[in-house]
Amino acid sequence: MESKPTYEQAQLHLQIFEMRREARLRQARDWFFKNYFADNLDDGMRLAAPGTETGTSFMMVVSYWDQACAFLNHGLLHEDLFFETSGEFFGVWDRVRSIVPEGRERFANELFLAHLEKAANRYEKWIDTRSPGAIAAMRQFTKQMRGQMTKTA
Repeated sequence: MESKPTYEQAQLHLQIFEMRREARLRQARDWFFKNYFADNLDDGMRLAAPGTETGTSFMMVVSYWDQACAFLNHGLLHEDLFFETSGEFFGVWDRVRSIVPEGRERFANELFLAHLEKAANRYEKWIDTRSPGAIAAMRQFTKQMRGQMTKTA
């Protein structure tokens, strides 16, 4: 039998959600999903170089979700509740997964987005048992969106 979220987990979950509504983070998330399409770290650095507005947006998004996933990975959040209501983190992971190995190597930081990766790997298995094909559909949508953004750029 699966456990139910505790009151404390639900409260933390709501606090994390409330943080997503902060204006600058909302702006960063909007930029990220409209613009961040990188196949490798060099592409990623061109799109979101450190010290630039887009670099700040990138770091706000990935560090927010890495931190939220750290709470999940350490058991402070209820996994089913988080996965049922916070799928955006997986979309972020899917956008950055191709740059992470090179980023970890270049910056000598094996922990770079490790919480996000760990949660995303579990989520992919979790959603596949509940809604087979959801990940493939999301990736197809992202591919179409990338094509549309490339045409307008």
